[in-house]
Amino acid sequence: MINDILNCDFCYRMCSIPEGSRGACGAREHKEGRLQTIGYGRVLTAAVDPVEKKPFFHIFPGEKTLSISLYGCNFRCDFCQNSEVSQPDGFYSPDYEHAAGLRSVPEISPERIVEIMRQKNLNIMCYTYSDPIVWQDYMIDTARYVKKAGGYNLMVTNGSFSPTSLERVLPHIDGFNVDVKGDDQFYKSVCKGSLSPVLSSIERIAKDPRSVLEVTTMIIEGIHTVEGIRELGQRLHESGVEVWHLSRFFPHYRMEDRAATSEVFLARILEAVKDSPIPHIYAGNSINLKHEKTICPVCGATLINSHSYRGEARYDVARTMKEGSCTSCGTPVYGLFT
Repeated sequence: MINDILNCDFCYRMCSIPEGSRGACGAREHKEGRLQTIGYGRVLTAAVDPVEKKPFFHIFPGEKTLSISLYGCNFRCDFCQNSEVSQPDGFYSPDYEHAAGLRSVPEISPERIVEIMRQKNLNIMCYTYSDPIVWQDYMIDTARYVKKAGGYNLMVTNGSFSPTSLERVLPHIDGFNVDVKGDDQFYKSVCKGSLSPVLSSIERIAKDPRSVLEVTTMIIEGIHTVEGIRELGQRLHESGVEVWHLSRFFPHYRMEDRAATSEVFLARILEAVKDSPIPHIYAGNSINLKHEKTICPVCGATLINSHSYRGEARYDVARTMKEGSCTSCGTPVYGLFT
């Protein structure tokens, strides 16, 4: 007997999906009595990126990663920076392809995409661009092959797991970068999502000794406030965050008419959080190189002078850190460096 309704546990929404329908993400479908991920194996984007571009500053800085994505996201952020592969009206959405008669994206098995990674002499796979939460079955299948090959898995995500899906994902992922977009009202009005499950996920990841956690907040001038970001930083600290990227917004998707966040406003934000108990805070999409250095939180020694995309970080780590600790004072530094 085919069940009329099936429950998806991939994200916090826990969608109840009738036969022939999809969940809120548009990527999970109830078909012939089971839940399926639309476009499983159809890798829409694949690129070799510096790991700092994701951004990861505390996971093998100076190395490169194979970054891949499938279709879909369970949020509807007006400022989405990758709407082409994540939003229902994006060029790559299955509905668009069906309507346009485009079925040109071939399926790539998890084993094959890992072979490609190794052929490029890479040791890191990053699941990114769209949100891997909604295609976590392909991600986990791929991550297993990465581990068998001796590699590492990184995930860039909005962090809105269900508790069961996070426990399913945790054993396979070495590093998470979770987007924390704003306060509760910001999530409701701009993202059509919720902050609470994101903070719950962050708390769980931060406690897991197998994974490194970094958090990114995109600062939108005229929406975010200095006080709001300061309060958000306190909540992140209480959740166990040790690495926080504050990144400038650039107009995209449904916010194309909004001006890019100015360097002046980002500098005000950074000044406001400089005394935050979060030990490592960085500027993103900024010309302010002062805020891309990695500093020892105890003795103040500069451990990594530059997180540019040219690989200088590898030289700095070899010179200033030993087995993940500051060579000046011996303090262990949060992250994966060796």
